[in-house]
Amino acid sequence: DLRAGRTRIGPHRTDLGATYIAKDVAAAQCSTGEQKAMLISLILANARALAHDTGAAPILLLDEVAAHLDAARRAALYDDICALGSQAWLTGTGPELFTELGSRAQHLTVTDQDGESHIASAD
Repeated sequence: DLRAGRTRIGPHRTDLGATYIAKDVAAAQCSTGEQKAMLISLILANARALAHDTGAAPILLLDEVAAHLDAARRAALYDDICALGSQAWLTGTGPELFTELGSRAQHLTVTDQDGESHIASAD
């Protein structure tokens, strides 16, 4: 890799193919929401496997996880995350994306004030 001046092998250089079984179509042909749902399914399956193998649920950091998901998919996602027993940090552009969590989460708001980030509880 040093001689080549770039990384030649590794997981980031691998293509993953998937099929959305409900529609029997390649993931590449699915909607953005369907693709995101498949990716989230892989992440949660990996988290469940880690929890099973280690006896401890992993910490999840999911950036903009609710974007492109409808309310039913968001609710199912949040139920799965809560059932895992993981500490989860979720980011989003507005509180309406997390309505389905209800009281199961602590909501924080990050604001910029004079170039400094400030965190406040939104509850």
